[in-house]
Order: sequence, then C-alpha cells, then structure tokens
Amino acid sequence: DGGYYCAEDADSEGVEGRFYMFSADEVAEVAGGAAATVLDWYGVTAEGNVEGSNILHRPVRGDLLRPPLVEQARRDLFARRATRVRPGLDDKVLTEWNALMLGALAEAAAATGRADWLDSARRTGAFLCEHLRGPDGRWRRSWQAGAGARHPAVAHDLASLVDAFVRLAEATGEARWIGEARACADELLARYWDHDNGGLFTTAADAEALITRPKDVIDNATPSANSMAAVALLRLAALTGVDAYRARAAAILRLLGPLATRQPSAFGHLLAAIDLETTGITEVVVAGDHPDLVTVAQRAYRPNAVLAWGEVYDSPLWEGRTGGAFVCRDYACLSPTTDPDELSRQLAG
Repeated sequence: DGGYYCAEDADSEGVEGRFYMFSADEVAEVAGGAAATVLDWYGVTAEGNVEGSNILHRPVRGDLLRPPLVEQARRDLFARRATRVRPGLDDKVLTEWNALMLGALAEAAAATGRADWLDSARRTGAFLCEHLRGPDGRWRRSWQAGAGARHPAVAHDLASLVDAFVRLAEATGEARWIGEARACADELLARYWDHDNGGLFTTAADAEALITRPKDVIDNATPSANSMAAVALLRLAALTGVDAYRARAAAILRLLGPLATRQPSAFGHLLAAIDLETTGITEVVVAGDHPDLVTVAQRAYRPNAVLAWGEVYDSPLWEGRTGGAFVCRDYACLSPTTDPDELSRQLAG
C-alpha cells in the first residue's frame, strides 16, 4: 500500500547472512563459461569477504555498467538466491524510517526524472498520512497490519516527516505536502520544544512521565531529532517565510554548536544545518508551466537551495511571481528568465 517494512532477519537456515552470500564455487557454477569474468567483477574469492563467504559487490570504482556476460550472471544468481529460504520479515512500518525513505525517494526522483520513484514517494506519503496519524490527529510511531498504528510519536518521527514532506513538495510541485510539513512542524514545536534551554525533547510534553526527559542530540546511524529538525525547519522557513521555524532552528544550532565544534564527527547532519544557516539558502521559484526550468533546478546537486513550483501556496516566494524562473536570496530575486541556460548561469553564480 506504499509503506516500507522495517527489516529482515540476519539469519536464515541457522546461518547469519545465508540468504545473501555466495561461495566462489556457487558463483562459478551459476556463471558457467563466464565464471572468470564474473568472479573478477564481483571480487569473489575462495576465502570470501565475510566469514568464508562472499557478499557480492563491485570492489573497485568506475565501470559500474555491467557487461552483458556479467548482467546475465547477475540475473542467474538472483534466480538462484530466490530458491533459498528467505529471512524472517519484521513487518512493522516505522514513521521515522519511512519518512527518511520518502525524503530520499523524492530527492532521487527529482534528480533523475524517475517517474516510478516519484510515484513510490507519493504513495509512501499518502500511506503515512492515512495510517500513521490517529483519529485525534496525533502522529504515531509504528503501524502493523491487523494492529494498526501504535505508540505515540517521538521527536525523531515529526522532524523526519517535516523534512520528507518538504522534499516531496519540491519533487512534485504539489502544495498539499507543504501543508503537511507545516502541520508536522507546528506539532513538533508545540509538544516537544524545551522552552527553558532550547532544542527538542525526545518525548512530547504530555507523554508518559519518565525519570528524566531525554533529548537526542548525537547523529548516529540516523540523524538526531535535533539535527534533522534544524535542517528541515530552515528549509521549510525558506519556502514559507515563517520566521518562527528559522528561529527555532537557530536555537538548536546555538545549543549544539559548541558540542559540534569539539566533536564534529558526532554531528554530521547538524553540520548541514550550520552550513545552511551560515551561507544562506537560495530560493528558486518557477512560476507558470515551465517543465524545462524545473528540470534545470532539480537535476544539479544544490543542497543549499529550495525549489517552489507547480501549485501556489502561502509564501512570500509566490508574491508577484509570474511567468518564469526566479533565483532569490531572502525573497529578493534576480531578473526572471524563461531560458534554461540563463537559469543555469544564475544558479551557478
């Protein structure tokens, strides 16, 4: 229906990684006459790269396009793998993880023009709104078929949703996702904000009382709630003109900036927010029907830019903007253009 399950077990048939790994003999058997080429391509050895077996991967940079012999072997190896006992499935749908996936899908779809990825992003966004938000309008942390949505959301969920919905709005040009992002941001700041010291608590103000109310600040395998919120709120503020979002993001940076200075490797995602705040955000507006201009704005990697196009929503970015692309800073814009090459030059500058 559009959601993504959590995980699969590491073990199957009593062996860790059994489903995914191959011995050199099995690869050679499946590849047949192309065995030498395939073994070399995937770096397969008799010793293996994990506990005597091989995770298939491309061990060198470059040459990512598979030659026909390797591609056929890949298909055959995939078919062989499908005959194995599949690992057990953890079929929970977690709000935070799905929001991270949604944001990645939306950004990748915009960058590549992959319509299937964009469709998947839309479906994931719709799934989250339908299934992970309770009848009371409050977000939940997890969902499972038969059990429905359970457990109150934590700050990680709301912060990730803000970022995901903003990126989905940029990818689709659909105003509803800016509305969803604003609603999530408002709930996040109303229920999780530390009014004494700044930053976001992990749990909501009306959640079950704990011995201490934690505040997640370190970026680990996933960004901390505070780092994700800082990036998302800065980008949402640039698109909507709501100063309160930018002010709260700046407060997070004031709180965590000294820690990031001493231990920057523990604050990787926060550094992106610091860069947004210190170098500023470029606002790009494409008014009217100009898909060629939208493509120019989307295809190059510009982490410090936001894009408004398609359906109009409440924002100073849209005021007086008609017929072309506008490249702006703090809502002051260069001359509009309908020429893709000129837009590229403006963005490069």
